[in-house]
Amino acid sequence: MNRTLFARWRDNFLAGLAVSLPALLTLFIVLWVFGSIANLTDKLLFFLPKGLTHSEEGRGSIYWYWSLVALALAVTLVTFTGLLARYYIGRRMIAWTEGVIMRVPMVNRIYGVIKQVNEAFTSNKNNAFKTVVLVEFPREGLYSVGFVTAEQPAGVQANAGEHLVCVFIPTTPNPTSGFLVMVSADKLKKLDMTVPDGLKFIVSLGSVSTHWPIASSPSI
Repeated sequence: MNRTLFARWRDNFLAGLAVSLPALLTLFIVLWVFGSIANLTDKLLFFLPKGLTHSEEGRGSIYWYWSLVALALAVTLVTFTGLLARYYIGRRMIAWTEGVIMRVPMVNRIYGVIKQVNEAFTSNKNNAFKTVVLVEFPREGLYSVGFVTAEQPAGVQANAGEHLVCVFIPTTPNPTSGFLVMVSADKLKKLDMTVPDGLKFIVSLGSVSTHWPIASSPSI
């Protein structure tokens, strides 16, 4: 009798966990993202007295509704910047600001790298992820899903003596970090799937998959 009751409880618990876990994880991620963004956007309310925006007469944490106000202010500023970038005067102001930043030692290097990465991911002409491939990583006999990002310059090709391409291999379940490897093109297997499907496969720990016909090599 006790084992039967325990088995029923276990089955009900696992069923409830399967139903509630996606919602709980989604809520956790949303709160984490909001908290991370709020750490930056809250500083936009510097012109308001802390006694108004923070608890314990300014000594405690910021009230959540003031964080929402700061987030709305940040969205407004970004939208206004995008509006300015559409006009000549705005483009000149942005170019002047970038010119000032690029004259500051160390800061110019950081800004330059971040700008190049941002352009790689947002440009419509040069997509960051081109092809989903299967690559032997981290050693022979073990396979990982990766994304072809670029073909190596002629100088690198000449030194390596083979056709190399850059492949980004994300970590699971967080695809924002990973490994960048240069692999010979003939050692890659192209997966007939879209980049969003590849990201879903990685984030879901491999539980979400589709039918993947495999070609001999990626088209870059």
